Amino acid sequence: MHIMTVEQLGKSYGEKTLFKDVSFGISKGDRFGIVGVNGTGKSTFLKTIAGLEPIEEGKILKGNQVTVQYVAQEPEFEEQATVLETVLGGRTPEMTAVRVYTELLEQIAEKPEDEALQRRLVKASDDMDRLQAWQLESEAKTILSKLGIHHYQRKVSELSGGQRKRVALAAGLIHQADVLLLDEPTNHVDNETVAWLEALLQKRSGALIMITHDRYFLDRVANKMMELDHGRAFFYEANYTRFLELKADREAREAASEQTRQNILRQELAWIRRGAKARSTKQRARIERYEALVADEPTAKDSSMEMSAASTRLGRKIMEITDLKGEVEGRVLFQGFEYIAVPGDRIGIIGPNGSGKSTLLQMIADRRKPDGGEVVLGPTVKLGYFTQEHEEMDESMRVIEYIREAAETVKTGDGQHITAAQMLERFLFNPSMQWTLIGKLSGGEKRRLQLLRMLMTAPNVLLLDEPTNDLDVETLAILEQYLDDFPGIVIAVSHDRYFLDRVAERIWSFEQGQIHVHVGNYSEYMEWSEKNPKRSDAASRETVQVKSPQQEAVSEHQTRQERKPKLKMSYKDEREYEQIEGMIAEAEAAIERINSDMEAAFSDSARLQELMKDQASAEERLNALMERWAELAEMAEQIEAQKRS
Repeated sequence: MHIMTVEQLGKSYGEKTLFKDVSFGISKGDRFGIVGVNGTGKSTFLKTIAGLEPIEEGKILKGNQVTVQYVAQEPEFEEQATVLETVLGGRTPEMTAVRVYTELLEQIAEKPEDEALQRRLVKASDDMDRLQAWQLESEAKTILSKLGIHHYQRKVSELSGGQRKRVALAAGLIHQADVLLLDEPTNHVDNETVAWLEALLQKRSGALIMITHDRYFLDRVANKMMELDHGRAFFYEANYTRFLELKADREAREAASEQTRQNILRQELAWIRRGAKARSTKQRARIERYEALVADEPTAKDSSMEMSAASTRLGRKIMEITDLKGEVEGRVLFQGFEYIAVPGDRIGIIGPNGSGKSTLLQMIADRRKPDGGEVVLGPTVKLGYFTQEHEEMDESMRVIEYIREAAETVKTGDGQHITAAQMLERFLFNPSMQWTLIGKLSGGEKRRLQLLRMLMTAPNVLLLDEPTNDLDVETLAILEQYLDDFPGIVIAVSHDRYFLDRVAERIWSFEQGQIHVHVGNYSEYMEWSEKNPKRSDAASRETVQVKSPQQEAVSEHQTRQERKPKLKMSYKDEREYEQIEGMIAEAEAAIERINSDMEAAFSDSARLQELMKDQASAEERLNALMERWAELAEMAEQIEAQKRS
């Protein structure tokens, strides 16, 4: 039996249709996950269900006793209320009784001799007994603690954005609503808390509708999926993994149907061109069928964002972290951290909220000075820093102007030159959207635009601070594909377990003021962690030493190195190693000059043929230099490791 029914719901934003003719029923135990590209109206849909947005088309039916609780992506509160008052801010008799009792306790603490207050407290206590509300306050504090909020009497106005989100989530969970609506519940929540939230929602008896980019979360919590795609809604009786299979089947069927439509259309068009006479009813019907086929054009699919990764070349020295220390207001976040980056590093950073993960990235990016130790970057390092905070954007600028400020074109790893407009299309900003004002974009679209702007600068070391926040699942999948081909180094702070499993090959784990380095992705780290739940601090320090990439390499090859003669570069190799980066730069410049000459000689076929031969020869030389540079760099690293051993 449905506790809520949505019938032909529709909503537009200006000339853009967000969704239309959406109809479905919600039953007890249903757990819907909503997915779709940023800007398709997911948050607006949730607000409409919650009654916070007016209904333009259709209707929503529910019983008078059915309660709906909505947790916004960016919640708003009564700023002077305490954390506990905010969480217990419902209108049920139980919530009211707990709130009154809590407020009276605070007043009596200030005026212990006030007899009137004491009498009111006795009555409030009786109300708590009658309504069996004593457990409610305890549950609220338990949920807040699980979400990392421990100061219950703190004013909401004093909380950070992430803390406010967790308070809102606690309020949503403590109210036993029939329909719970969650907009990105895993944002600003650490991995351990996400796992706890998963278990809680799996046991919940009421209905749940949620928007989230966390694919593991969707897989483990959702039992139904809703996809918003170009104004249409598609429903699937499935979790996220099964949804992907069913979506692929649907798109294959639509492609086959479109092929049939095109074949019929060609036949009808040929008949029309032969000079159809519209005198008979039969012929008029055929013309009408042709017009209907033309009108039945399918919805255009978004452009693919697949691309070859763009970056500038890294030298042999990349990043050295020595005895690094971070503090906040006298509290030590981490200390004694050491690491030497190696080519191809893929590092995921995890730890509780407030442990210093973002602080570490800020130190690497030189946006914050270390409280001890140092971070030294190589001379060829070009950082790309995607911050957790939403950067200020000039909302009067147009989308393409914002990207062109970073670069007009970008050169990809396979040698292509891609314009800003082409890159925007690959990032799902079609030509008409490229001239849209930034102020008209959704929050997720703005984040996608910021990500693209950063990638347009062709960095070779990427620092990503919670990159999965506010990005849709499709954008995340393409970002992960991009990182697969990215030739530089990636260091990412993330609570998204799927992203960490997909991207990371090492984990930096913040644990009790230390940063421990583990080889493997997040799931492999968790498997190791479960087998070593009571390790000592000494063992932890030993883990750091063992898992350091350089020491790990020495450990693996130590026996063989002892038996082999010491590696040493010849004088010729040393001279070549010193000069080869300059030679590579000259080869790249030569190719650029040839490309420019080819553009100028496009009408001179003989000259163009000569230049094409020169281009092939120059590219062959560059490839040979790059291969030799890789050989020499590897030899230099082995010699360096040999010295340290």
